[in-house]
Amino acid sequence: MTCGHCVSTVQAAVGSVPGVSAVKVDLPSGTVTSTGTASRDSVAQAISQAGYDVDNESSPPADQGLPRAGQSGGCCCG
Repeated sequence: MTCGHCVSTVQAAVGSVPGVSAVKVDLPSGTVTSTGTASRDSVAQAISQAGYDVDNESSPPADQGLPRAGQSGGCCCG
């Protein structure tokens, strides 16, 4: 993610997952954290379908955080 539009895109994608009650996207660190009953896999799939890479390796399994949601091929704005 490289801009505010990227953040909005990821927030909308994760926020649309059934069971997600809140979403926090941190642009500088590239992290996404959600709360609610949605599974990590569902959240990761939503981020991926929005066109972003997801690195599940650096989060502990109990945390809904999905670090390093990076845009494939650069910024979403072009």
